[in-house]
Amino acid sequence: MAKRKIEEPSTPESIKPKRTDVESVRELNVSYQQIRNEISKVIVGQETIIEQLFISLLSRGHCLLIGVPGLAKTLLIKTLSDVLDLKFNRIQFTPDLMPSDITGTEIIEEDKKSGGKVFKFVQGPIFANIVLADEINRTPPKTQAALLESMQEHKVTAAGKTYTLDEPFFVLATQNPIEHEGTYPLPEAQLDRFMFNLWLEYPSFQEELQIVKSTTSLYAPKLKHVLNADDIIDYQELVRRVPVADSVVEFAVQLVAKTRPKDSHSPQFIKDWLTWGAGPRASQYLILGAKTRAILNGKYTPDIEDVRAVAIPVLRHRIIPNFNAEADGITAIQIVEKLLA
Repeated sequence: MAKRKIEEPSTPESIKPKRTDVESVRELNVSYQQIRNEISKVIVGQETIIEQLFISLLSRGHCLLIGVPGLAKTLLIKTLSDVLDLKFNRIQFTPDLMPSDITGTEIIEEDKKSGGKVFKFVQGPIFANIVLADEINRTPPKTQAALLESMQEHKVTAAGKTYTLDEPFFVLATQNPIEHEGTYPLPEAQLDRFMFNLWLEYPSFQEELQIVKSTTSLYAPKLKHVLNADDIIDYQELVRRVPVADSVVEFAVQLVAKTRPKDSHSPQFIKDWLTWGAGPRASQYLILGAKTRAILNGKYTPDIEDVRAVAIPVLRHRIIPNFNAEADGITAIQIVEKLLA
């Protein structure tokens, strides 16, 4: 009698061995290099800004981008969403924009089954993975608050119902630094909700040559999807699991504490030049930013240099220079740099 061959049962997906965190860091490092290569097909330069945007995304933070018109802010964000295969929406903020124009609104429509009238919620542009809030300071505070509530809670409330936004959820708001008439500057409490404040500088001469050549020809790059929404969520969770030495956390907290004029350990120039310093959210973002920067560069734990690298975009919009600083021509960036030095 022939013996039957006994087949080994297949292992269900749910109990297959998962990647270790070390393997995840290596894979993220490879994917990050691919992402940079893909973005560079469209965006010339801006390497530091691209790194800081990706750090903010993986840290579950949001960014405020400040730059004069024509520096490809919108194109950069659109390219990032294409490479990450995420849903992208752009909201052009104007003085007449209403909160419902962002979050969505209820409309009355006919129910085909009953023949009666029913309310239906139509989602607004906030229902996306990456939302570009263009010129956020052009809209009144009430509309700004609708966006900032979504940023904080990752939820939208309309007509008494709460709708959860899809993850990952990443907001990038832009501001034009040279136009102030007819604008509504963001209050400090709302600025604090942004992890990074990023300033886009003019390109160098060689970069501008390359930009003009590529944008005035028939060149149309094809971008590959490197990651997707599930990958981003996995890496966001990985960031939270990255271990941090106590000495690094202490450095971050001490750095933030020294920005407060009333702190006994703050330097004299802080007492002379600042009205208010940064709050505890700055310490949290310094550590999250340092952890993310470390694993993007293939390290398994951050060091003090990683904290220093993210200090300016984290702190520049959280400290308030006083009249003495303005009289001396001292900016927030110079104060942070002097503190780091």
